[in-house]
Amino acid sequence: MCDHRLTTRPPTRSVSEPALISPPTVDPVIAARDLSKRYGPLLAVDGASFEVQRGEIFGLLGPNGAGKTTTVEMLEGLTVPSSGTAEVLGFDIVQQPDAVKTRIGVQLQASSYHRYLTLREILQLFGSFYPRAASPDDLLERVGLSDRADARIEHLSGGLQQRFSIVAAMVNEPELVFFDEPTAGLDPDARRQLWTLVRDVRDEGRTVVMTTHYMEEAELLCDRVAFMDSGRIAALDTPQALIRTLHAPYRVRLTTTEPLDPRAVEGIEGASAVECAHEADGFVTRLRAQHAPGAAAALTALADGLGVTAVDLAVEPATLEDVFLAVTGRGLED
Repeated sequence: MCDHRLTTRPPTRSVSEPALISPPTVDPVIAARDLSKRYGPLLAVDGASFEVQRGEIFGLLGPNGAGKTTTVEMLEGLTVPSSGTAEVLGFDIVQQPDAVKTRIGVQLQASSYHRYLTLREILQLFGSFYPRAASPDDLLERVGLSDRADARIEHLSGGLQQRFSIVAAMVNEPELVFFDEPTAGLDPDARRQLWTLVRDVRDEGRTVVMTTHYMEEAELLCDRVAFMDSGRIAALDTPQALIRTLHAPYRVRLTTTEPLDPRAVEGIEGASAVECAHEADGFVTRLRAQHAPGAAAALTALADGLGVTAVDLAVEPATLEDVFLAVTGRGLED
Protein backbone atom coordinates (compact mmCIF):
# COMPACT_ATOMS: atom_id res chain seq x y z
CA MET A 1 0.00 0.00 0.00
CA CYS A 2 1.24 3.44 -0.91
CA ASP A 3 1.36 5.81 2.07
CA HIS A 4 4.07 8.24 0.94
CA ARG A 5 3.11 11.90 1.22
CA LEU A 6 4.86 15.10 0.28
CA THR A 7 4.36 17.77 2.91
CA THR A 8 5.47 20.74 0.83
CA ARG A 9 2.82 23.47 0.83
CA PRO A 10 2.13 25.91 -1.96
CA PRO A 11 4.20 29.12 -1.87
CA THR A 12 2.87 31.44 0.80
CA ARG A 13 2.35 35.18 0.75
CA SER A 14 3.24 36.93 3.99
CA VAL A 15 0.34 38.97 5.36
CA SER A 16 2.85 41.76 5.93
CA GLU A 17 3.33 42.08 2.16
CA PRO A 18 0.94 44.19 0.04
CA ALA A 19 -2.33 42.30 -0.28
CA LEU A 20 -4.30 41.81 -3.45
CA ILE A 21 -6.72 44.70 -3.13
CA SER A 22 -9.30 45.70 -5.71
CA PRO A 23 -9.40 49.41 -6.65
CA PRO A 24 -11.57 51.84 -4.63
CA THR A 25 -15.03 52.75 -5.83
CA VAL A 26 -16.48 56.21 -6.44
CA ASP A 27 -19.43 55.95 -4.06
CA PRO A 28 -18.81 53.12 -1.59
CA VAL A 29 -21.45 52.04 0.91
CA ILE A 30 -18.65 51.26 3.37
CA ALA A 31 -15.23 52.90 3.42
CA ALA A 32 -12.92 51.58 6.16
CA ARG A 33 -9.44 53.00 6.68
CA ASP A 34 -6.89 51.34 8.98
CA LEU A 35 -9.53 50.03 11.40
CA SER A 36 -8.02 48.44 14.48
CA LYS A 37 -9.46 47.03 17.68
CA ARG A 38 -7.42 46.07 20.70
CA TYR A 39 -8.62 44.17 23.75
CA GLY A 40 -5.78 44.55 26.24
CA PRO A 41 -2.79 42.74 24.74
CA LEU A 42 -4.92 41.18 21.98
CA LEU A 43 -5.01 43.03 18.65
CA ALA A 44 -8.23 41.58 17.26
CA VAL A 45 -8.29 43.75 14.12
CA ASP A 46 -5.07 45.20 12.78
CA GLY A 47 -5.36 48.08 10.30
CA ALA A 48 -8.17 46.76 8.09
CA SER A 49 -8.85 48.90 5.00
CA PHE A 50 -11.49 48.09 2.39
CA GLU A 51 -14.54 49.40 0.59
CA VAL A 52 -17.93 47.82 -0.14
CA GLN A 53 -19.77 48.71 -3.32
CA ARG A 54 -23.48 49.43 -3.47
CA GLY A 55 -25.61 46.42 -4.40
CA GLU A 56 -22.99 43.72 -3.91
CA ILE A 57 -22.62 40.75 -1.58
CA PHE A 58 -19.30 41.33 0.15
CA GLY A 59 -17.78 38.53 2.19
CA LEU A 60 -15.31 38.59 5.05
CA LEU A 61 -13.74 35.16 4.94
CA GLY A 62 -11.44 33.54 7.45
CA PRO A 63 -11.12 31.08 10.33
CA ASN A 64 -12.61 31.61 13.77
CA GLY A 65 -10.63 34.29 15.57
CA ALA A 66 -9.49 36.03 12.37
CA GLY A 67 -11.25 39.28 13.31
CA LYS A 68 -14.31 39.06 11.05
CA THR A 69 -16.97 39.55 13.70
CA THR A 70 -15.06 42.32 15.46
CA THR A 71 -14.72 44.14 12.13
CA VAL A 72 -18.44 44.07 11.38
CA GLU A 73 -19.28 45.02 14.98
CA MET A 74 -17.26 48.19 14.52
CA LEU A 75 -19.04 48.95 11.25
CA GLU A 76 -22.42 48.32 12.92
CA GLY A 77 -21.64 50.75 15.72
CA LEU A 78 -21.64 48.01 18.35
CA THR A 79 -17.92 48.35 19.10
CA VAL A 80 -15.79 51.50 19.06
CA PRO A 81 -12.54 51.17 17.08
CA SER A 82 -9.27 51.61 18.94
CA SER A 83 -7.96 53.47 15.90
CA GLY A 84 -8.78 54.11 12.27
CA THR A 85 -11.93 55.46 10.63
CA ALA A 86 -14.93 54.18 8.70
CA GLU A 87 -17.99 55.61 7.03
CA VAL A 88 -21.14 53.56 6.56
CA LEU A 89 -23.75 54.99 4.17
CA GLY A 90 -21.90 58.29 4.44
CA PHE A 91 -22.00 58.43 8.26
CA ASP A 92 -18.98 58.25 10.55
CA ILE A 93 -19.31 55.13 12.71
CA VAL A 94 -17.89 56.86 15.80
CA GLN A 95 -19.41 60.34 15.46
CA GLN A 96 -22.81 59.27 14.04
CA PRO A 97 -23.52 55.72 15.26
CA ASP A 98 -27.27 56.29 15.69
CA ALA A 99 -27.62 57.47 12.10
CA VAL A 100 -25.85 54.29 10.97
CA LYS A 101 -28.01 51.99 13.10
CA THR A 102 -31.31 53.33 11.76
CA ARG A 103 -30.32 52.49 8.16
CA ILE A 104 -28.69 49.08 8.53
CA GLY A 105 -29.98 45.62 9.38
CA VAL A 106 -28.00 43.22 11.56
CA GLN A 107 -28.23 39.46 11.92
CA LEU A 108 -25.92 38.29 14.69
CA GLN A 109 -24.26 34.89 15.16
CA ALA A 110 -26.44 34.27 18.19
CA SER A 111 -29.74 36.08 18.63
CA SER A 112 -32.01 35.96 21.66
CA TYR A 113 -35.72 36.68 21.21
CA HIS A 114 -38.46 37.02 23.80
CA ARG A 115 -39.63 33.46 24.34
CA TYR A 116 -43.25 34.40 25.11
CA LEU A 117 -43.83 36.51 22.00
CA THR A 118 -44.95 35.14 18.65
CA LEU A 119 -42.92 35.76 15.50
CA ARG A 120 -45.37 38.47 14.44
CA GLU A 121 -45.19 40.15 17.84
CA ILE A 122 -41.38 40.10 17.83
CA LEU A 123 -41.30 41.85 14.46
CA GLN A 124 -43.88 44.37 15.65
CA LEU A 125 -41.72 45.09 18.71
CA PHE A 126 -38.53 45.47 16.65
CA GLY A 127 -40.32 47.70 14.16
CA SER A 128 -41.39 50.06 16.92
CA PHE A 129 -37.74 50.95 17.49
CA TYR A 130 -37.36 52.58 14.06
CA PRO A 131 -38.84 55.61 12.27
CA ARG A 132 -40.16 53.25 9.58
CA ALA A 133 -40.87 49.54 9.62
CA ALA A 134 -42.05 46.87 7.21
CA SER A 135 -45.22 44.92 7.77
CA PRO A 136 -44.52 41.82 9.93
CA ASP A 137 -46.80 39.69 7.76
CA ASP A 138 -45.02 40.84 4.60
CA LEU A 139 -41.66 40.02 6.15
CA LEU A 140 -42.75 36.55 7.21
CA GLU A 141 -44.14 35.88 3.75
CA ARG A 142 -40.77 36.74 2.19
CA VAL A 143 -39.12 33.84 3.99
CA GLY A 144 -41.99 31.36 3.87
CA LEU A 145 -42.96 31.70 7.52
CA SER A 146 -46.50 33.07 7.13
CA ASP A 147 -47.96 29.86 8.55
CA ARG A 148 -45.74 30.27 11.64
CA ALA A 149 -46.67 33.88 12.40
CA ASP A 150 -48.35 32.94 15.67
CA ALA A 151 -45.66 30.44 16.72
CA ARG A 152 -42.93 31.12 19.25
CA ILE A 153 -39.27 31.07 18.27
CA GLU A 154 -38.52 28.03 20.45
CA HIS A 155 -40.90 25.93 18.39
CA LEU A 156 -38.92 26.47 15.18
CA SER A 157 -36.15 24.24 13.84
CA GLY A 158 -32.62 25.62 13.61
CA GLY A 159 -33.05 26.35 9.91
CA LEU A 160 -36.33 28.19 10.43
CA GLN A 161 -34.85 30.17 13.30
CA GLN A 162 -32.07 31.31 10.98
CA ARG A 163 -34.65 32.30 8.37
CA PHE A 164 -36.42 34.36 10.99
CA SER A 165 -33.18 36.00 12.13
CA ILE A 166 -32.63 37.16 8.55
CA VAL A 167 -36.10 38.65 8.25
CA ALA A 168 -35.76 40.24 11.69
CA ALA A 169 -32.75 42.10 10.31
CA MET A 170 -34.99 43.49 7.56
CA VAL A 171 -37.65 44.99 9.81
CA ASN A 172 -36.52 48.61 9.24
CA GLU A 173 -36.17 48.16 5.43
CA PRO A 174 -32.41 48.71 5.61
CA GLU A 175 -30.17 49.79 2.75
CA LEU A 176 -27.30 47.68 4.07
CA VAL A 177 -27.58 44.31 5.82
CA PHE A 178 -24.93 42.50 7.88
CA PHE A 179 -25.12 38.71 8.18
CA ASP A 180 -22.66 37.21 10.67
CA GLU A 181 -22.09 33.50 9.93
CA PRO A 182 -25.72 33.12 8.73
CA THR A 183 -25.51 29.37 8.04
CA ALA A 184 -23.31 28.26 10.94
CA GLY A 185 -24.51 24.97 12.38
CA LEU A 186 -27.09 24.27 9.67
CA ASP A 187 -27.38 21.08 7.64
CA PRO A 188 -26.58 21.27 3.89
CA ASP A 189 -30.22 21.64 2.80
CA ALA A 190 -30.91 24.45 5.26
CA ARG A 191 -27.68 26.18 4.23
CA ARG A 192 -28.72 26.18 0.57
CA GLN A 193 -32.12 27.62 1.49
CA LEU A 194 -30.38 30.42 3.40
CA TRP A 195 -28.16 31.11 0.39
CA THR A 196 -31.29 31.74 -1.68
CA LEU A 197 -32.57 34.17 0.95
CA VAL A 198 -29.28 36.08 1.02
CA ARG A 199 -29.38 36.42 -2.78
CA ASP A 200 -32.99 37.59 -2.56
CA VAL A 201 -31.98 40.34 -0.13
CA ARG A 202 -29.35 41.55 -2.60
CA ASP A 203 -31.74 41.26 -5.54
CA GLU A 204 -34.15 43.60 -3.72
CA GLY A 205 -31.53 46.32 -4.20
CA ARG A 206 -29.75 46.08 -0.85
CA THR A 207 -26.07 45.71 -0.10
CA VAL A 208 -25.04 42.65 1.91
CA VAL A 209 -21.95 42.18 4.06
CA MET A 210 -21.52 38.68 5.42
CA THR A 211 -18.91 36.84 7.44
CA THR A 212 -18.31 33.16 6.89
CA HIS A 213 -15.68 30.48 7.31
CA TYR A 214 -17.25 28.31 4.60
CA MET A 215 -15.18 28.63 1.42
CA GLU A 216 -17.91 27.14 -0.79
CA GLU A 217 -20.43 29.60 0.60
CA ALA A 218 -18.23 32.60 -0.13
CA GLU A 219 -17.38 31.37 -3.62
CA LEU A 220 -21.03 30.82 -4.56
CA LEU A 221 -22.58 33.89 -2.93
CA CYS A 222 -20.11 36.73 -2.82
CA ASP A 223 -19.36 39.24 -5.56
CA ARG A 224 -16.11 40.05 -3.75
CA VAL A 225 -14.37 38.54 -0.74
CA ALA A 226 -11.75 39.77 1.70
CA PHE A 227 -9.52 37.18 3.35
CA MET A 228 -8.94 37.95 7.01
CA ASP A 229 -6.04 36.36 8.85
CA SER A 230 -4.79 37.35 12.30
CA GLY A 231 -6.85 40.53 12.21
CA ARG A 232 -5.55 41.77 8.85
CA ILE A 233 -6.93 41.87 5.31
CA ALA A 234 -4.66 39.44 3.45
CA ALA A 235 -6.30 39.68 0.02
CA LEU A 236 -9.43 41.18 -1.54
CA ASP A 237 -11.04 40.68 -4.96
CA THR A 238 -13.71 38.64 -6.72
CA PRO A 239 -13.45 34.90 -6.04
CA GLN A 240 -12.63 34.24 -9.69
CA ALA A 241 -9.93 36.92 -9.80
CA LEU A 242 -8.29 35.65 -6.63
CA ILE A 243 -8.14 32.13 -8.02
CA ARG A 244 -6.86 33.34 -11.39
CA THR A 245 -4.31 35.85 -10.09
CA LEU A 246 -2.69 33.55 -7.55
CA HIS A 247 -2.43 30.66 -10.03
CA ALA A 248 -3.78 28.20 -7.50
CA PRO A 249 -3.21 24.67 -8.79
CA TYR A 250 -5.79 22.16 -9.94
CA ARG A 251 -6.41 18.95 -8.04
CA VAL A 252 -5.97 15.72 -10.02
CA ARG A 253 -7.14 12.39 -8.57
CA LEU A 254 -6.61 8.93 -10.13
CA THR A 255 -8.10 5.74 -8.69
CA THR A 256 -6.39 2.49 -9.72
CA THR A 257 -6.61 -1.22 -8.95
CA GLU A 258 -2.97 -1.32 -7.79
CA PRO A 259 -0.79 1.32 -6.11
CA LEU A 260 1.43 3.62 -8.13
CA ASP A 261 5.04 4.31 -7.18
CA PRO A 262 4.96 7.74 -5.49
CA ARG A 263 8.49 8.51 -6.65
CA ALA A 264 7.36 8.04 -10.25
CA VAL A 265 4.33 10.28 -9.65
CA GLU A 266 6.56 12.98 -8.15
CA GLY A 267 8.54 12.90 -11.37
CA ILE A 268 5.57 14.18 -13.40
CA GLU A 269 6.36 17.67 -14.63
CA GLY A 270 4.55 20.31 -12.59
CA ALA A 271 3.21 17.85 -9.99
CA SER A 272 3.20 18.85 -6.33
CA ALA A 273 1.59 17.77 -3.05
CA VAL A 274 1.51 14.12 -4.13
CA GLU A 275 -0.54 11.83 -1.90
CA CYS A 276 -1.19 8.11 -2.19
CA ALA A 277 -3.67 6.16 -0.10
CA HIS A 278 -5.61 2.90 -0.09
CA GLU A 279 -9.29 3.82 0.13
CA ALA A 280 -12.60 2.02 -0.23
CA ASP A 281 -12.74 2.49 -4.02
CA GLY A 282 -9.16 1.38 -4.61
CA PHE A 283 -5.71 2.94 -4.60
CA VAL A 284 -6.02 6.72 -4.89
CA THR A 285 -3.26 9.02 -6.09
CA ARG A 286 -3.73 12.76 -5.66
CA LEU A 287 -1.57 15.60 -6.86
CA ARG A 288 -1.76 19.29 -7.65
CA ALA A 289 -0.69 20.87 -10.91
CA GLN A 290 -0.91 24.22 -12.66
CA HIS A 291 -1.54 22.51 -16.01
CA ALA A 292 -4.21 19.94 -15.26
CA PRO A 293 -4.58 18.33 -18.74
CA GLY A 294 -0.87 17.58 -18.98
CA ALA A 295 -0.65 16.22 -15.44
CA ALA A 296 -3.76 14.07 -15.90
CA ALA A 297 -2.45 12.65 -19.18
CA ALA A 298 0.97 11.92 -17.66
CA LEU A 299 -0.62 10.24 -14.64
CA THR A 300 -2.82 7.93 -16.70
CA ALA A 301 0.12 7.17 -19.01
CA LEU A 302 2.20 6.25 -15.97
CA ALA A 303 -0.49 3.84 -14.78
CA ASP A 304 -0.83 2.34 -18.25
CA GLY A 305 2.93 1.88 -18.57
CA LEU A 306 2.98 0.00 -15.27
CA GLY A 307 0.11 -2.22 -16.37
CA VAL A 308 -2.16 -0.77 -13.67
CA THR A 309 -5.85 -0.41 -14.47
CA ALA A 310 -7.30 3.07 -14.02
CA VAL A 311 -10.76 3.03 -12.43
CA ASP A 312 -11.56 6.74 -12.20
CA LEU A 313 -9.95 10.06 -13.07
CA ALA A 314 -11.12 13.40 -11.70
CA VAL A 315 -9.83 16.92 -12.20
CA GLU A 316 -11.09 19.65 -9.87
CA PRO A 317 -10.44 23.37 -10.37
CA ALA A 318 -8.79 25.45 -7.72
CA THR A 319 -11.03 26.86 -5.00
CA LEU A 320 -10.91 29.75 -2.58
CA GLU A 321 -9.55 27.32 0.00
CA ASP A 322 -6.49 26.77 -2.21
CA VAL A 323 -6.09 30.54 -2.53
CA PHE A 324 -6.42 31.09 1.22
CA LEU A 325 -3.69 28.51 1.80
CA ALA A 326 -1.47 30.19 -0.80
CA VAL A 327 -2.00 33.65 0.74
CA THR A 328 -1.74 32.80 4.44
CA GLY A 329 0.23 29.56 4.51
CA ARG A 330 -2.50 27.81 6.49
CA GLY A 331 -5.97 26.42 6.06
CA LEU A 332 -9.17 27.57 7.68
CA GLU A 333 -8.99 24.84 10.28
CA ASP A 334 -5.37 25.55 11.33
